Amino acid sequence: MSCCCFLNIPLKSIDAQLEVKDHVATLVSTLNYENKEDKPLEAVFVFPLPGDAAVCHFSAQIGETHIVAEVKEKQQAQEEYDDALSSDQQAFLLEESDESPDIFSLKVGSLPPGESASIRLEYVTELAVQADDGLRFCLPAVLNPRYQPQGPSVQVTSVPASLVPYSLSFSAQVSSPRPISKIESSCSLEPLQYLNADQTQATVKLGAGHKFDRDVELLIYYKDAHQPSAMVEAGQASAKPGSLMGDPVVMVSLYPEFPQSVMSSLTTCGEFIFLVDRSGSMGSGMNHKTSQSRMDSAKETLLFLLKSLPMGCYFNIYSFGTTFEYIFPNSVKYTQKTMENALKKVEEMAADLGGTEILQPLTLIYSQQCIPNHPRQLFVFSDGEVGNTKDVLDLVRKNSDSHRCLSFGIGEGASSALINGMAKEGGGHAQFITGTERMQPKVMESLRFALHPTVVDISLTWDLPKGVSATVLSPPIKALFQGQRSVIYSQLSGKISEASEACVKVKYSLAGHPCENQLHFSLNPSGNTGLTVHRLAARTLIHSLEMKMREPSGMDNDAKRKVVKLSVESGVNSSFTAFIAVNKTTNKVIQGPLVRRNVPTASECYFSKYMTLKYFFTQACSEFTENLKQLMQHAHVAYQSFCIKSNVPQPLAPLFLLLHVFSDSKRVEKKNTRKDPLLQLVSLQKATGCWMLDEDLAAVLGKTKEEVEKAKPGEVDFEVWTTILALIWLHSFKTDKKAEWELLSMKAASWLNDQNASRVPECVAAGNTLLDSSVRKEDLGI
Repeated sequence: MSCCCFLNIPLKSIDAQLEVKDHVATLVSTLNYENKEDKPLEAVFVFPLPGDAAVCHFSAQIGETHIVAEVKEKQQAQEEYDDALSSDQQAFLLEESDESPDIFSLKVGSLPPGESASIRLEYVTELAVQADDGLRFCLPAVLNPRYQPQGPSVQVTSVPASLVPYSLSFSAQVSSPRPISKIESSCSLEPLQYLNADQTQATVKLGAGHKFDRDVELLIYYKDAHQPSAMVEAGQASAKPGSLMGDPVVMVSLYPEFPQSVMSSLTTCGEFIFLVDRSGSMGSGMNHKTSQSRMDSAKETLLFLLKSLPMGCYFNIYSFGTTFEYIFPNSVKYTQKTMENALKKVEEMAADLGGTEILQPLTLIYSQQCIPNHPRQLFVFSDGEVGNTKDVLDLVRKNSDSHRCLSFGIGEGASSALINGMAKEGGGHAQFITGTERMQPKVMESLRFALHPTVVDISLTWDLPKGVSATVLSPPIKALFQGQRSVIYSQLSGKISEASEACVKVKYSLAGHPCENQLHFSLNPSGNTGLTVHRLAARTLIHSLEMKMREPSGMDNDAKRKVVKLSVESGVNSSFTAFIAVNKTTNKVIQGPLVRRNVPTASECYFSKYMTLKYFFTQACSEFTENLKQLMQHAHVAYQSFCIKSNVPQPLAPLFLLLHVFSDSKRVEKKNTRKDPLLQLVSLQKATGCWMLDEDLAAVLGKTKEEVEKAKPGEVDFEVWTTILALIWLHSFKTDKKAEWELLSMKAASWLNDQNASRVPECVAAGNTLLDSSVRKEDLGI
């Protein structure tokens, strides 16, 4: 698409201001429009928002006129918008996509020549907890076209990042009861500024010149993070008592702490199913600084996953695009043979299956019977570019009792509605891999979650003052993970005194042990919350009602009326409503026919394809030049040596040189394609957890096979010796990637402990001497 089409786009700039209070974020975006053409315009902007955000304010400023939009039933809002335009009035319409809750369209209608307008959009959202305890906020700046299996998807107008015709400014103010230790981002940030001495308040700004080549992601870290908390918010004075907005609402945040005795042991059972995206977009680079594709990163991750699985479990690998494939017809028992067969198939995988049709493989997976006493754990890897998000989430929800879903969004522009939604509906955990992050640490952390005993029989009880009752607005808690937050919203009714205390208890069973976590809190309402808790609670309830309506027996007019009523009363978006604002104060007659302008968004696929081509071209030229230089140097040396020492007739010299440099070039090629030592070591591990001695293992250790054999203490089994050496090497030289190999290291240590091998301390000492390291036996877990 030619860039000249976008020279007159009326959207000139976006200013985004974020306010974070503990783990709740409020974002206010101001979109500034200006019509520099000689005809009236209708600007249409399709853009992404976080899938679980509650859009709660939409207004327009035209000159001195300020118009606040109302929430109305979607069809009514669309009709009012069309009527306003046909009557030469200015109108503004904001609505959620029918296909996915993380895509919105904004229409700015009848913007006269020479006139400006500012659109203010506000939403609130909870910040998700990451595996490293950071809180993640993401302002989606990249909107990739969504693959729609049944036909056209949302019409997204996209351009390469460098051609986006508007600017973005972004600032954030963060406050918390606990000190803020750091704020990180994949984007360029100005230095963090603390606002008080105890470092509980801080501000940060996006560096100038954001290129729209990635989402704006903040990772916020608090000291002594993630303590259980409760916030009570008073109802809206103008709302009817007994309604959601009229009554107080409490938001409870729980971080369960499981007994250490249970958490120290990992399960040896389970059915582990890996569902991997192989659509064309997975061939894009993981980020803009390295050449590794998403597909290659996923393949490396599958290697770590397969090596870390426990003996006795079951597993299978599915991959999907427009079509789908599987390695085994049904899940198979994890053995050395099945692991090797799977890894051979993984090595052959490529991003060659076309579109992104995840519904069909999911349907097949769910149609297969679960294996008794082996809880099903589904790992989903995708860049999340699908158009039938709601259908996918409905299917996961329908089968939520039979499995746990852990999902991973890869790269910029991954759909938060899909990735977060699958994990939420499947009682699992979601993670996003963006910027320069490696996939392996986050995935292996999720595998650790999956290997811990599953929490069952979860129940919630409230201890409230006499005459006070709580109506839970959140869906039942389906899963609990160590250190991960569970948020519960409840509407409180009855007479509440400010001095009242309350308690909420979560009871559950873990590995056969009854457990309980409880939180005591004051019912005294918090100040200056701006109805944030009510809006988040309304969005949660709306989402639950919408999901139920999509069940076979759930769709009826009464249910839809409930959603529309709640959306209108709370001022929060839903799939059945829209924000509509009409400027009825202007007396200007808008001359000429209305011209439509589509405001483009940056599409990551443009950027990554460009970068991929650029990389391969640059890399090819670089390698050719470097190899040619080496060949010329070797040729010169070889020619001199030949002329001095050889009695071969001079005419044969070129043939000699050709053979010499050819063999040298093969050595260079072999050197360039050598595997990463860590990947090589992991690939050599057996399914049981041990390592065998061979030339490849010795090479990873930086030794010859003979050196390894000679250093072995006498009467020690070679498998024990080489497994100890492998563990020493990991703990000595790859500590920066411990999160990736820790589980397979624990598996190896468990194997060693089962051998009851003698002279283990002597082996550790000999291994330290051989590898020039200083690891203690206790560090290895043996």
